[in-house]
Amino acid sequence: MKKNKPKYKQIIDAAVIAIAENGYHQAQVSKIAKQAGVADGTIYLYFKNKEDILISLFQEKMGNFVEKIQQNLAGKDKAAEKLLMMVEMHFEMLSQDPHLAIVTQLELRQSNKELRLKINDVLKGYLGVVDQILIEGKENGEFSPELDVRLARQMIFGTMDETATTWVMNDQKYDLQALSKPVHQLLLKGVATEK
Repeated sequence: MKKNKPKYKQIIDAAVIAIAENGYHQAQVSKIAKQAGVADGTIYLYFKNKEDILISLFQEKMGNFVEKIQQNLAGKDKAAEKLLMMVEMHFEMLSQDPHLAIVTQLELRQSNKELRLKINDVLKGYLGVVDQILIEGKENGEFSPELDVRLARQMIFGTMDETATTWVMNDQKYDLQALSKPVHQLLLKGVATEK
């Protein structure tokens, strides 16, 4: 399995930096190889091309994140608590890795349809976690029994995603993690006054 080969992670981490600093289209394989401290040819022992690097990078990072999130959610009882933890972890992951934030929020948004489909495929695992929380909340009476899970999932992911993108577009100048609670409140209660 190539993932267990010693240079795989080294190349993935180098690709995050090279793509964040140069943009996907300007980040030639040679730049990624230089950043990783390996010969250009070494990259091709692990990846077919630059697109394969981008998808693998997203699979690797997203896979680890989903695993971590599921472990942390296991200790929480209420769906609302789980939702807060998910928002906090999402913002924390991006805050801790500014290069990765640029890659996920800007560089992964490629116009190439085939690439978009592959990225959406990787996202399914994460969206499944959102669904899990929503279904649980419906079942235990925390969330409305009429809740449209698919619509709610789009709204939750879209809100987190847009909040993170705006933060990246503003050069990550403010504290993204500080927005976790306000975002959580908006997702839970909307904009209506408490009755």
